[in-house]
Amino acid sequence: MRYRDLVLGVMVMAVWGFNFIVIKIGVEQLDPLLLTALRFAAAALPAVFFVRRPPVAWRYIFAYGLVFGTGVWGMVTFSVSAGLSPGMASLLLQMNVAISMLIGWFWLNEQLSGQKLVGAALAMCGLLLSLLIEDGTVTATGLGLVLMGAICWSLSGLIMKAARTDQVFSFIVWGLLFAPLPLLLLAYLQQGAAVFSPLMNGLNSNAIISILFQAWPTTLLGYWLWNRLIVAYPLSTVAPLTLLVPVFGLLSSWLVYQEPMGDLKITSAALIIAGLVVGTLKIKVLTGWLKRYVQPSS
Repeated sequence: MRYRDLVLGVMVMAVWGFNFIVIKIGVEQLDPLLLTALRFAAAALPAVFFVRRPPVAWRYIFAYGLVFGTGVWGMVTFSVSAGLSPGMASLLLQMNVAISMLIGWFWLNEQLSGQKLVGAALAMCGLLLSLLIEDGTVTATGLGLVLMGAICWSLSGLIMKAARTDQVFSFIVWGLLFAPLPLLLLAYLQQGAAVFSPLMNGLNSNAIISILFQAWPTTLLGYWLWNRLIVAYPLSTVAPLTLLVPVFGLLSSWLVYQEPMGDLKITSAALIIAGLVVGTLKIKVLTGWLKRYVQPSS
C-alpha cells in the first residue's frame, strides 16, 4: 500500500474511533435515538441528490437502512447514553466480527476453521473479562445494547450480500434515507412528543457539532474513502486497518473523558483485538502482511 493511502486509511480509522467521543457529546444534549436520526438525515438528504441509486431492489435498501441505522447505530448510541464509555463501546462493537463468523456458519453454511474458532474464543474471553470491569465504564444495559448493535452489524452484512451490489457506497447512502423515520418513531414511543422539544427550542452548538461530525466526516467522507481503498487494494491488505478503530476509541476516551485504563480493561481489549486478528487473517497473511503492507510510492 502506498504511503499516501496508508495515511489516508489510518486517518479514517482515527475519525471512526473519535466518533464515539462525538456520540458521547451528542447524547449529553439529545435523546440517543433522536441524535442518531438527525445524524442520518443530515447524511442522506444532501447525498442522495448527488449519488445515483444502485440497481438493486428497494426492499434491500430499506432493510439495510433499518438494520444499519436503527439496529447498529441506534443501539450503539443508546449504549453510550446508558453508561457505556465511548472507548468500551468502540471496542465491544468489534464483536460483530466473531458474531459474523457464527452467523455465516449457521445461516450460510460457511466452514469454521480451527483458526477462526480460536479467534472467536479469544474475543469471547475478552468480552467475558469486560464484565468484571468495575471502574464505571461498563454497564449491563450498555453492554447489552452494544452487543445488539454488533449483531445488527452482522445482519447488515447479510443484507448487503443478498443485494449482490458492487456499488457499496451508493447502497449505503440510499439505505440511510430509510434510517431516520424508524428512529424518530422509537424515540416518540419511548418518551412522547417531549423528545422533540430540543428541535423546537433550538439545538445548542455541541448538539449541532455532534450531528454534523457523525453525518459528514464519519459517515459520508469516511465510507467514501474506505470504499476507495477497498477497490484499490486486496481486502486482506485493507481490512486490518479496522483494528485501529478501538485503539483510537480507547485513546480518545482516555484523553477527553479521562477513562481509566486498568490492567483488566487493557487485558480485555488485548484479547478481543487478538481474537479479531487471529480469526480474520490467514496465517500467511499474518506472517507476510508487514512486509508488503507499506511500499514506496511509485
